[in-house]
Amino acid sequence: MSVRTLPLFPLGTVLFPGGPLSLRIFEPRYVDMVGRCMKDDSGFAVVMIVEGREAGGGALTTAAVGTEARIVDFHRLDDGLLGLTCLGRGRLRVSRAWRQDDGLNLAEVTALPPDAALAVPDDCAHLTEALRRLYPELGPLYEWVEPQFDDAAWVGNRLAELAPLEDAVKQGLLELEDPLERLRYLSPMIRLEPPPATNA
Repeated sequence: MSVRTLPLFPLGTVLFPGGPLSLRIFEPRYVDMVGRCMKDDSGFAVVMIVEGREAGGGALTTAAVGTEARIVDFHRLDDGLLGLTCLGRGRLRVSRAWRQDDGLNLAEVTALPPDAALAVPDDCAHLTEALRRLYPELGPLYEWVEPQFDDAAWVGNRLAELAPLEDAVKQGLLELEDPLERLRYLSPMIRLEPPPATNA
């Protein structure tokens, strides 16, 4: 796998492959980053903050595994800031990170193998059905996400990002190499309620 250099965007959350991400951009370093990404048709690495905080500088520790994000839409927000809609692409591993003089974080990253294309097993079929029921209620951000209800990795990633789990747990699910293991971890947490009865 070849090593690339990408802008590094530390966040207090986990971005999964195929998932949406909404960002408000106001710092000059990130405005410049967006301009470069748009010009070069490139992405940036989203990694979860493990210790410290991104704003204000200082010591910052991030997870070693993250996800490449690509900008799919941008607009001016009511407060004048730049709003971005991004989609997660492939997972990546950060081998080295540093900060430029302008404050922008950069990293050397290596792409991780994509999840295998596997069907959702019968013992996890309730997860697919639960996600099908939930999907129409997810709002406009998910209009950018093409449903793939027959793909185990896609179903697991969507449920992992939507479930009320601690960020460290979500990071662990991101790092799993087997999409079926991700599904089976989530399986006992999600119960399929029967549809409401209708009057004949």
